[in-house]
Amino acid sequence: MQRSPLFPQMILEGPVMTSVKTADFSIFSRRESEARSYCRSFETTFVSASGSMMTDANGRRYIDFLSGCLSLNYGHNDPDMKQALVDHITADGVAHGLDMYTDTKARFLETFERLILAPRGMDHRVMMTGPTGTNAVEAAIKLARKVTGRRNVIAFTNGFHGMTLGALACTGNAGKRDGAGGAALSDVTRMPYEGALGDDVDTLAMLEAMLDNPSSGIDAPAAFILEPVQGEGGLNAASGNWMRGIERIARKHGALLIVDDIQAGCGRTGTFFSFEDMGITPDLIPMAKSLSGFGLPFAALLIRPERDIWKPAEHNGTFRGNTHAFVTARVAIEKFWSDNSFAETLSAKAAMLEEGLRTVASLVEGAELKGRGLMQGVDVRSGDLAAEICARAFDKGLIIETSGAYDEVVKVLAPLTTSDEVMRHGLNILLDATREVVTAKPAMAAE
Repeated sequence: MQRSPLFPQMILEGPVMTSVKTADFSIFSRRESEARSYCRSFETTFVSASGSMMTDANGRRYIDFLSGCLSLNYGHNDPDMKQALVDHITADGVAHGLDMYTDTKARFLETFERLILAPRGMDHRVMMTGPTGTNAVEAAIKLARKVTGRRNVIAFTNGFHGMTLGALACTGNAGKRDGAGGAALSDVTRMPYEGALGDDVDTLAMLEAMLDNPSSGIDAPAAFILEPVQGEGGLNAASGNWMRGIERIARKHGALLIVDDIQAGCGRTGTFFSFEDMGITPDLIPMAKSLSGFGLPFAALLIRPERDIWKPAEHNGTFRGNTHAFVTARVAIEKFWSDNSFAETLSAKAAMLEEGLRTVASLVEGAELKGRGLMQGVDVRSGDLAAEICARAFDKGLIIETSGAYDEVVKVLAPLTTSDEVMRHGLNILLDATREVVTAKPAMAAE
């Protein structure tokens, strides 16, 4: 087979190309809701997974560049987390404890305090919310309104914060908002994210002018909510200067700062929190996705102590605090964040990813790189083109998806633990898929 010019030492042959798809999907089409989505792009039945690889019912192996939409930063079935969870279950460890005190919760909190919060000078309290990211966002919005006595929340273009009504009100995507069925998505003012109106428009100055003007029609905000890197919105990455500007404006107007680190956190941008080294101190930090380390549902809201004014059970839920996730989350933190060695490997992987994506981008006229760290992709300027590239890549053994307002960004979300060899192999597949698609569409190929 053809050797890729991106990484010539890697031949695009091997275990990812072992069979064709023959699975029967009738049970899914017959009984599963039309709401199903990812399976429509990846039409095969997966039966096992390990590290950065997934295997389907026919024995065909795929490189995973989706990572459970960033719920699997440490890959599939990490052996240490798996063993700890098995040991907990076989010892009749607590499986569900509401928000009662348990040994597993204590050990998680002690580890999180010692290895994550204390080294970063953070004194945030940890609130266990319902098990998904949208639950943590809902809690943040409610608490901000409770603290300030205000209702309005400033959210940003292309932001994605969840699918329940409060979080959905802060989400920009029209297709997601349509799912509310006409329900009111109110008490949110949308402002442009950094770069949303072009590089020559200062969105900080625009925002400040609007809030300073008593006749702008914008109610005094309870909070600003933003993602340092917009995972679903096209991998737009905010600069430290912009983030500091948002914090300054929030403080000036008596609003809380909510930094949604659900997708970009847990090492995805190279540091545990995606806003580290930006010189900001968020009031509220929703977390989920890879917080459990193992793909188990687990979300939390980090709260500055002076903002923690909840009354007991004022915001609760039956599954606030997944006991099994406490086990795996603790092991993940101990294994990967006890020192700087894991974080140091991420910068080299990010450089490899950027090099590969630049080569991919060179094949498409006008394409550009988006994102930061190991949360990067290529904006190919067309949702149809991006979809074709991803579909061709899947046929070749690579699981990869799109992002952006028009699904125009081909995004790479490989597990942070992906080996250099597998990363190169996956990038070669993406490169070959892109070349084949643009060759079939000569008008889109770079001159």
